[in-house]
Amino acid sequence: MNDSSWGAPQAGYWGAPEMQAAPAGPAYDVHDAQHTRPMPIVPDVPDAGRDADDRDDRDERDRGAARRGGGPLFRDEKPQEPMSTPPPPQKKRAGRDLRAAIGVGVGLGAVIVASLFIVKAVFIGVIAIAVVVGLWELTSRLEERKGIKAPLVPLAVGGAAMIVAGYVRGAEGAWVAMALTALALLVWRMTEPPEGYLKDVTAGVFAAFYVPFLATFVAMLLSADDGPQRVLTFLLLTVVSDTGAYAVGWRFGKHKLAPRISPGKTREGLFGAVAFAMVAGALCMQFLIDGGTWWQGLLLGLAVAASATLGDLGESMIKRDLGIKDMGTLLPGHGGIMDRLDSLLPTAPVVWLLLVLFVGSS
Repeated sequence: MNDSSWGAPQAGYWGAPEMQAAPAGPAYDVHDAQHTRPMPIVPDVPDAGRDADDRDDRDERDRGAARRGGGPLFRDEKPQEPMSTPPPPQKKRAGRDLRAAIGVGVGLGAVIVASLFIVKAVFIGVIAIAVVVGLWELTSRLEERKGIKAPLVPLAVGGAAMIVAGYVRGAEGAWVAMALTALALLVWRMTEPPEGYLKDVTAGVFAAFYVPFLATFVAMLLSADDGPQRVLTFLLLTVVSDTGAYAVGWRFGKHKLAPRISPGKTREGLFGAVAFAMVAGALCMQFLIDGGTWWQGLLLGLAVAASATLGDLGESMIKRDLGIKDMGTLLPGHGGIMDRLDSLLPTAPVVWLLLVLFVGSS
């Protein structure tokens, strides 16, 4: 190395004139070089030509740039993508007040079981009251949301008559009462102006079939010799199916069953309903129904899970068309009477028919 490399301070050097490093940064004049402080040679540091103040300013700018734009804090550090903190997982919540729902459910269950096994006529009265209240909820919502005035008086009287006729005369009595109720609807609506006559009586006939006529199959279940056991089996399987669908769907549900009708229902929930209902059906047929066997209970449970799910979806369609969440507010945590009858009503004829096929009608 010749002596010219150890001369007066030149641009880009850092240190005393006696110890100069190779230029690394931009040039500056001699006046700036006089303000530098003697420091040991650090030949491997690329910024050796900058003074301490410049280096501090640059570091501060780098840190600020890194904070603002996600750039590197150090020169040989690779830029990193800004990290986003994922939101904390949301705990699943039930859509209703579970305490109120459980309390009301237990209370209703106690009333039903007591009336079922003490006096059959009392249970028939319970069915008739539920039917009349359900008809009132349905017709009220139809008038509020669609302007459809289905006659409530003939519906209520005819609905109660259907329940009694089904218990006393079986399916024949139920059909006769249904026909007379439809005729009463046609005549009753004639007392009002003709505008909307067709839609009002059509909605009335639909309501008569949907609520009281389907409920007559519960009364026909009760008319058998082991009627209380048959009704209890019907109620248990429907409740267990709904419970299995809710529990499994809430915990494991990912794939929607019918998102346009009921977004909360999942395929996993349907599998839960089927599994729970089949197990309950096997137990009920084996231990509650005279002459029943466990394999018949498996089929019965499968059919109940299907009919209960379809009934729930059917009322969801009605409520979506009406633009409402619940049919009523009579039962805290449940909604209205119709919100509890949605899966029971279409399941009643299914259970009645299968029990007649499996063990007879009496």
